[in-house]
Formats: sequence, structure tokens, C-alpha cells
Amino acid sequence: MVASMMGIAQTAYITQNSNSCVYVINVATNTAFDIIQVGNGPLGVSVCPDGSKVYIVNQGNDTVSVISTATNSVTAQIHVGHGPYGLAVSPDGSKVYVSNEFGNTVSVINTSNNTVSATIPVVSGPEGIAISHDGSKVFVANSGSTIVNIISTSTNTVTNIIEVGSSPREITVSPNDSTAYVTDYDYNRVSVINSSTNTLSLNIGVGNNPFGICISADGSKVYVANNADNTVSVINTATNTVSNTIAVGTSPMGVSESPDGTKVYVANFQDNTISVINTATNTVSATIPVGLHPVAFGNFISSNTSGIPSLSNEPATISIYPNPNSGTFTLHSQLSILNSQFIISDVLGREVYHQPINQSTQATIDISQCSNGVYFYQITNGKETGRGKFVKE
Repeated sequence: MVASMMGIAQTAYITQNSNSCVYVINVATNTAFDIIQVGNGPLGVSVCPDGSKVYIVNQGNDTVSVISTATNSVTAQIHVGHGPYGLAVSPDGSKVYVSNEFGNTVSVINTSNNTVSATIPVVSGPEGIAISHDGSKVFVANSGSTIVNIISTSTNTVTNIIEVGSSPREITVSPNDSTAYVTDYDYNRVSVINSSTNTLSLNIGVGNNPFGICISADGSKVYVANNADNTVSVINTATNTVSNTIAVGTSPMGVSESPDGTKVYVANFQDNTISVINTATNTVSATIPVGLHPVAFGNFISSNTSGIPSLSNEPATISIYPNPNSGTFTLHSQLSILNSQFIISDVLGREVYHQPINQSTQATIDISQCSNGVYFYQITNGKETGRGKFVKE
């Protein structure tokens, strides 16, 4: 029952806004294998280009958590502006740009020392943020206005103001940097910006209250999460028309394409799931249960192949359901757990629960008397050991 330390080719990091953690999903198997505790009210997420780090915005305490994908652990916590919402890593990995919704600013983080090197004023309620692939421009969608700001990365100043629709939420840039696509939440459309002239070129009608947006690696499709009607619109960028509308979970927010282009993952805020879209068929191929109120605002899928998951809920052998839970959960194993010992420890390594398991493959555990938080479990029969962790909320 030993969980193997194997490389993960593609990994999704899903922020859970209401329980201050990040779910880690193996994209190959569509299963959650780890939970990482971060700051309060996580929203935005951005994977650095080389896949070695993931940056998480914590709006509840004005910080950004830095996660090492090699260990799936937080290595730094950086204080930024007031009410951070979205963020994006520069193509060379040297900077992280953070939109501070309540402070009406963008913080620039120097990744070499994890400090804020600049603070740039923008318009009102900045949320979505994206960087051109050549690294020269930062696009900021200001949800409290009808404005997209463009920041020059060489001067850290706003160089252009573009009028789009009401309450722009998120933004994505085409692979060749020619076009930026912005979700206009109140107008039920996507605004298309010509990046050469920094002007609005056209609007595309989509579903109700479009929120998250991403573009395919080849630039041929744009995926839009429509928060109010529980769909994803697929835009054909050659014609700038909606070619498909896909039903997903309740209140979709974040959306990202897998690095190999075969899947699109959608975070459904209200029903606590992730919808997996097969891009070849434009249908939902899997639904993954996660924690409370997933947001995953930004690019949340890493292609890092050196990551080593902690000894944690290996889907083929041991699982806990539900996770997170209120303290009562079911332990299930595909191997026999008869005559095993089940031990739970808190984050300080203190044992809080110990029980012999006398069932063959499944047991019900109750630690409702324990306080809320992250716990680690171990189950052993004297020869083999399995480990993992869960959240009690």
C-alpha cells in the first residue's frame, strides 16, 4: 500500500476559495492526489512557464503563496496590494504581476527574491491580468469599469486605455500576440482587442455573465466560462464566432487548457467540481469532485514532469471520501486493510487519532471532535504503509 513517487506529466492546481487550500489534480487520471494549505480566500493562480512554481493569490490576507511543484509545498508568502485577485507570470519567469482589486493597483513581484519591486496604479477593480508572449505588455481587466489598461513592462507604467464592455473580468492573449480576448461580464460578450493598434476590433456574443477565459495553444479556439448559465462557449478565432456551447457544472469560473491540448478544465464554483472537456468532441468527459468553492482564476495547469507528489491518496489503492469533510469520512482501499493500524496526525506531527482497522477494504472514521484544519494519515499492516492528507472543515 505504498503510494509511489512518480512524475506527474500534467498537474492542475485548483484554488478552493472557502477552505484556503489548493487541490492538486493528476491530469492523466483526473484524480486529486494532494491538498496544499495556502492563505485566506485563494482566487487567482498562475503556473510559471517552466512548471517549477505555482503562484496563488490569497485575497483574504493580501498575499501571494509560492508553491514548489517538486514538493507541492508552499515555499514563500509575499505581501502585495489590497484585495489581490488575479496574477500572471512573465514569459521568462522573472516577474509576477498581481492585480489588486480593492487597491486599484498592480504589484510587480521580483521572483529572484520574492519581493514587490513596483506598484502600478490602474483604473478600478482590476481582476484579470495577462502578459504578451514577448513579455512587453501586461493587459489588465478592470471589473469596476469598462476599461482594459495596458502596462509597458519596460517602464512599469500604463501606456494605453481601451474601452471594452461593462465589468471586464478576465483576459487572454493569442500565441502570436496579435489579439487579446476579454470577458465582458455585464454585456454577455467577449471583446477582441487588436494588440498592434491597442484598439477594440469587435465583440462576440457568448453566454450569460462570461467570467474565465483561455486560448488554445495553437490559437484556434477560445474557451469562455459563462458563470450564469453553466456553459462554456467555444470561439473559432478564424471566424470570431461561437462554434460550440458546452454544458458544465454550476457557476463556472476558471478555465484552462491542458498543455497537450486534449482537455479543458473548468472550475465550477457552486457545485464544488471540475468539469473536464474533451477538446476533440467538445463534450464533458469527466467530473472531478473537489473542495468548497473552486475558482482557479488564471492558468492553473503545469506541464512539469519532475514533480513528486507527497505520499498521498493514491487513487489505485487508498482514498478518503469526502475530502474535505466535517470530520466523518470513509476510508477505502482496493487492497485489504484488515488488521491494519490507522493513525492521524496534525500539522505539528502530534497524533490525534489511532484505530485498528478490522474491515477488509473500507472503514468509517469519525474525528469530528478535532478542530478544523489539515491532517495527515497513515495506515500500516506491519509490512506496507500508505499515507495521505485531508482537510476537516
